[in-house]
Amino acid sequence: MPLSDTIQSVLARKGWGIFSVAPHFSVYDAVQMMADKDIGALAVIGQDGQLGIFSERDYARKIILLGRSSRETTVSEVMSWPATTVTPEDTVEDCLRMMTTYRFRHLVVVQNHHPVGMVSIGDLMNWIMSAQEDMIGHLHSYISGSYVG
Repeated sequence: MPLSDTIQSVLARKGWGIFSVAPHFSVYDAVQMMADKDIGALAVIGQDGQLGIFSERDYARKIILLGRSSRETTVSEVMSWPATTVTPEDTVEDCLRMMTTYRFRHLVVVQNHHPVGMVSIGDLMNWIMSAQEDMIGHLHSYISGSYVG
């Protein structure tokens, strides 16, 4: 069942790794990196290992709506902190529940206290839809008599 699958399974398909910036990066540079990588959020990792998230939502709400300059504002001034983290062993269901309860769109995946990936609500919904499409295909084969066990 896709909801009981682990985040490790999601990352195995999506890819491990994380895009990040240092807290002193300008918001402009961070947004440029997100556009170049076609992603909606970056981990913010400081020298002390503290972890935050800078997302498109942070940009819209804390830069655009407040009339701030993205070139003159650092990521540390507007990032969401602390980052909410999960482990590769957490389930898709647990992560979706956390995301909907607390209105997060991104979770940083950590293993042995190190960030190893990030999942978005879109990643998790794609995982579920893909699993449902597979199940529909199997059921269709079974009903049509071409199911090979």
